[in-house]
Amino acid sequence: MALIKKVKGIAPNFGKDCFLADNATITGDVIMGDHCSVWFNAVIRGDVHSIRIGNKVNIQDGVIIHCTYQKAPVHIGNKVSIAHNAIVHGCTIHDNVLIGMGSIIMDHVVIESNSIIAAGAVVSKGTIVESGSVYAGVPAKKIKTVDTELIEGEINRIANSYNMYASWYDNHELTK
Repeated sequence: MALIKKVKGIAPNFGKDCFLADNATITGDVIMGDHCSVWFNAVIRGDVHSIRIGNKVNIQDGVIIHCTYQKAPVHIGNKVSIAHNAIVHGCTIHDNVLIGMGSIIMDHVVIESNSIIAAGAVVSKGTIVESGSVYAGVPAKKIKTVDTELIEGEINRIANSYNMYASWYDNHELTK
C-alpha cells in the first residue's frame, strides 16, 4: 500500500480510479484528480506548499514532485505524463504535456499546453515554455514546434497508455 501521510493535519486527497503503487509516497497538501497513476518510488511532497494535479496524469517511477516553502506551489493540468526520474519543483504545467525522463523543471517555470520537455532537459527557474513547443538541453531551449504527429504519437499515446498499464496489476491499489 502506498505511503500516504498527513502533514500539519492535512491529508492528500485523491479522485476516483487512481492507481497508487505500493511504494509511492504522497504527503500533505496534495489534491489529485481522477484516473491518475503514481508509480513505483515516486514521491509527491505537499509538506511546504500545495500540489494540485488534474485528471489523467501519470507520475512515473522515481519522479519527485515538491515545492518551495511559501513561495512556489505545483500546479499540474490534465493529461500530463511525467516520465521516469523527472524532478518537478514549484512550477506550473498546463494540459497535454509530456515531461521527459530525467528532466528537471525548476521553480516558477510555466509549461504551456501541448508541449514536450525532452529527456534530460533542465528548464531553468522562471522559464515560460510556449504552447506547442519542444524544449531540450541544459539549459532547455526551444528546438522545434509540436506537430499533430507528436501530439497523437507521444503526448496522447503515453497519457492514454498509463491507465491501461495500471489495470494489468493484480490487487493494485485504486482509489474510490
